[in-house]
Amino acid sequence: MTRIGYARVSTSDQALDIQIARLKAAACDIVRSETGSGSSRSGRTELETIMEFLRADDELVVVRLDRLGRSTRDVLNLVHELAERGASLRVLEPEVTTAGSMGRMMITILGMVADMELTFIKDRQRAGIEAAKAEGAYKGRKKNIDDDEIRRRIAAGTSKADVARDLKISRMTVYRALEGQDGQSEVSD
Repeated sequence: MTRIGYARVSTSDQALDIQIARLKAAACDIVRSETGSGSSRSGRTELETIMEFLRADDELVVVRLDRLGRSTRDVLNLVHELAERGASLRVLEPEVTTAGSMGRMMITILGMVADMELTFIKDRQRAGIEAAKAEGAYKGRKKNIDDDEIRRRIAAGTSKADVARDLKISRMTVYRALEGQDGQSEVSD
């Protein structure tokens, strides 16, 4: 049996050290880690790599269930995929494993709690943003692409869809950059 540890933090200003140390202390043969949101599985390449290579009797180990995911559906899908491979999940806090039927029930409950916690986090974040906006302190996220660059490309004859694709931005970002420019903000392309 191979024990594979998975550590995740949401943002780059958070540290993975404590999780990695706990996973190594739990006798994990391999420890993979990454930074990214736990609200979905998309973009979590380390987790996908682990899921690709897990075999029968292997064990995926996480410090807390919310490190695996904050969506009940995603967590339950992962547990199901592990079971199909003959592998199991071990959570260190609280100590629970899917090796038995009682453990699978506990994982379901813990997954629901993690999902609920994500909702609370989003609600607190939304309330904080609204309070900051009311005080005039919130301006939104800093733009990655200058509106002038978007306008130059459109003026050069590039389609809105191609500008969005080339600059790796949404088409809505292109439309916003063109707002108020001689009627160019029409959603046609």
